[in-house]
Amino acid sequence: MKGWVIPPLENSDFVAHMELVLDVYKALYDEAFPVVCMDESPKQLIKQTRIPIARKPAQDAREDYEYERKGVANIFMANEPLKGKRYVKVLTSKTKKDWAGFIKEIADKHYPEAKKIRLVMDNLNTHKPSALYETFPPAEAKRIWDRFEFIYTPKHGSWLNMAEIELNVLMGQCLNRRIDSITKIRKEVNAWQQNRNNKKSVINWQFKTDDARVKLKRLYPTLLC
Repeated sequence: MKGWVIPPLENSDFVAHMELVLDVYKALYDEAFPVVCMDESPKQLIKQTRIPIARKPAQDAREDYEYERKGVANIFMANEPLKGKRYVKVLTSKTKKDWAGFIKEIADKHYPEAKKIRLVMDNLNTHKPSALYETFPPAEAKRIWDRFEFIYTPKHGSWLNMAEIELNVLMGQCLNRRIDSITKIRKEVNAWQQNRNNKKSVINWQFKTDDARVKLKRLYPTLLC
């Protein structure tokens, strides 16, 4: 069961950021100003210590409860919900420089013709323009930053980031088993990405501002007349 962090009642900062994100999501598709969601997640590398028993008819595969930890991979996800595209990068770490490199890749490799990329992401301390200046020369850092409009989800509001949905699909369809090397994870992820992009699997986001003002009414400040 996944734990939820519930924001406090009458949280004006939460609702302000939430309504901004919801406004971005209701915008019509514009190739010059694509809406891209970005998130990241760790994946534990696990090595089997005993050979698993293969699946048989009417019987699930079996694996020993013992295993060996082989480190952690970090998975960066960028997806464009209205276009049905996603781009995944698997690294051995999750530093500011790793994030900055992924942001540069989004701008220069995946959206070189876009006038401004509207990037939705959480407010992690590595997800800051300062990371660009700690990674690239000033002129290059500013060039990359100017390609984006950064839109942050509210604290405790990761569910507003559609890249989290894509990460959950990736984990469920591709990485829901023991994998012992980053090389194998990259191979599996690349195959998953290609297949899902070929299908143009879009996300049909239904939660609107009007819904939020009713269903999450408790989060809005009470105004005294």
